[in-house]
Amino acid sequence: MSETPPESPANPDFDAMTRDIAEVPAVEVIVTVAVNLMSAAAVKLGLTEEGDAHKDLDEARKLVHALAGLLDATATEISSFHAAPLRDGLKSLQLAFREASLVPDEPGQGPGEKYTGAVYG
Repeated sequence: MSETPPESPANPDFDAMTRDIAEVPAVEVIVTVAVNLMSAAAVKLGLTEEGDAHKDLDEARKLVHALAGLLDATATEISSFHAAPLRDGLKSLQLAFREASLVPDEPGQGPGEKYTGAVYG
């Protein structure tokens, strides 16, 4: 008789995880991913309590660019109720990136500006 081993960090219950994610609306998944990208970008921009301890503008650029691409690609899929605060957060991150850069990018060349257009303070 084969008994299913108990769930542990080494043996996660993938069936339960699949069932759980199947119940989550797509908008919620998109917003969660966007918030995670925003949080990671803020850390890499040195905007957390630790300040410059984790600052890495190359990594921040990638995260901000990915966030902009995600928001651009899902603009018609999520309501403005969800999209507006995410766009505001993206713009804040883009401005923080420009401020943190020793040599700021030309307008329209900053992270994510391929999708958003030039960002001005």
